[in-house]
Amino acid sequence: MWRLNKVRHKAGRQNDSLEEFKLRRREHERALRQARRDRQLVSKRLLLDEDDDTASEEQDVVGLFRKLQHSGPEKEAHLRALSKALRDPSAQLTFLKQENSMHLLVGLFTGSNAQCRLQAVRCLHELSHSPHTSVALACLPATPYLLTYLSGQSTKFTELCLYTLGNICPDSEVVKEKLLAQGIIPALATCIENQRHNLAVVEAAGFTLSQLLQTKDASVKIAPMVLASSLPSHLLSVLTPDPDFGLAPAIECAWCLHYLTCSFGDHRELLARGALSQCSSLLVSLGGAVAEGNKDQGVELLVCPLLRCVGNLLSSCPVEDLGTQAGGVHLVVSLCALVQAYLHTRPALARETAWVLNNLTAHFTDFCSALLSLNLVPGLIRLLPFSHGINTMILRILANIAHKNKEFCVLLAQAGLLSALCSTLKMADQEMVTLSLDVLFMMVVSSPQVAEEFVGQGGLSLLEAVQYNSEGDIRRRATYLLKQHLLT
Repeated sequence: MWRLNKVRHKAGRQNDSLEEFKLRRREHERALRQARRDRQLVSKRLLLDEDDDTASEEQDVVGLFRKLQHSGPEKEAHLRALSKALRDPSAQLTFLKQENSMHLLVGLFTGSNAQCRLQAVRCLHELSHSPHTSVALACLPATPYLLTYLSGQSTKFTELCLYTLGNICPDSEVVKEKLLAQGIIPALATCIENQRHNLAVVEAAGFTLSQLLQTKDASVKIAPMVLASSLPSHLLSVLTPDPDFGLAPAIECAWCLHYLTCSFGDHRELLARGALSQCSSLLVSLGGAVAEGNKDQGVELLVCPLLRCVGNLLSSCPVEDLGTQAGGVHLVVSLCALVQAYLHTRPALARETAWVLNNLTAHFTDFCSALLSLNLVPGLIRLLPFSHGINTMILRILANIAHKNKEFCVLLAQAGLLSALCSTLKMADQEMVTLSLDVLFMMVVSSPQVAEEFVGQGGLSLLEAVQYNSEGDIRRRATYLLKQHLLT
């Protein structure tokens, strides 16, 4: 069963787990159809030393800097002490105020002593996590070497370089432009390609790329460069999470794909690379895992960006290709399972799942037919009393089905939709009432038997009450239904 590994050395300053970080990011992204506004959600990462189990004593940054200016066998120890001291934001500024401090650190970072290089990059990493945006500019002399070291070195060293780059790129336009000029996009592509079996490095590279894709003007400057590179194919190849390593790399890469789909209105290039097919296939698999009882939070954190990718990609997929690229009826089953699974615990995620189902049924009759033939409609009807925007999205899905053909309307009535509409027409939510009238209109004009059944359930008095208590468009719709299709 898939899981999200608890990687103890990877943490944020305030929240030391990947789950909390991703949960915060997802909860901040509430607008269902406003993914373009969701790009400015940068967040820094801090890799803690796995061997550092105790809090460090307060260190004299100035004293450590002076000791590092002199050669000696204790230089590695001084660097280790400095990296701990630099966790204090005030100490970071004190260090950078020392003349040639960054020059000294970069010199140790690029020197011949491997252990000193590792401790020096830890110092740079601590600086990159600074809340002071000016620190990112101070780190500029190190960026060419950080990019160079993405090929080779140890996993831990490469991770530190990647997270350091990811931390500093959103803080300054100057830093971002310099990194682009220095070739960060091809460097990330090469890194993922060469380290595709090292999931810790792939996760770090995905984080760095997602930070870039969330910066200002990323849709204009960065996303086209990414799309023109081999990165999309590498990102898609990661969307096959390995049970032995966890979901974290797939989560990072899925968010990158989400930001890419938000950057373009035309997704033909991503579709050609198999983005919709890959994301849909993984959603089908995850939906099956959730239906079997896997409620691991890591699954939910991967479901969210995958839903957004699929929902956005559907708009550019030719209708004749939807059946093959969107996973067929299996995707419909999985989406229904996900809506049910997250209805009470994560209603925002349930609503986004319903949004994708709405997009599917709006474009493709076979998906509507699948909902009916697989007896999934009664489950959707039972969701109509729920709020958080779930009920309106579910009613849109039912409207899509009713709109396709008259036979579907009869089947919807047999599934119990008419009695459900009698309840939704009494709701205070004006959007629900309007949608209910629209669905009711399609159903009563589809068959005399459906109209008779609605009248038999007290539909006339119900519509008269709506007509009497409402104004404007709702009153006109209720009046039209009564006079033109029911009272006659």
